[in-house]
Amino acid sequence: MTDCLFCRIVAGEIPATVVLETPSVLAFRDIHPKAPVHVLVIPKEHYADIAALGAGDTALAGELLAGVAAVAEKEGLLGDGFRVVFNTGESVGQSVFHAHAHVLGGQTYGDL
Repeated sequence: MTDCLFCRIVAGEIPATVVLETPSVLAFRDIHPKAPVHVLVIPKEHYADIAALGAGDTALAGELLAGVAAVAEKEGLLGDGFRVVFNTGESVGQSVFHAHAHVLGGQTYGDL
């Protein structure tokens, strides 16, 4: 999808600070971080949101979660913990319609 921001990052058309890359997943720092550690983890293949990814390719969804865990370890978040957020739909804050996880850490969070 040539008009998708994250697809363009995957294609190398838009620079990103890459934290982790596998054959199927890319993780990079959010340009507007909401926490000391804020990394986006995306499948390289385009799915509009996590619901579409889960329905379309459960193996890739699992690889995305493995990427989340690898990022948390690489960023030193396993000891103190981290938060993972998937926004699905504009009404809850999804602004880029390509499935992605927000890995947030480095600060204390309250209950949801």
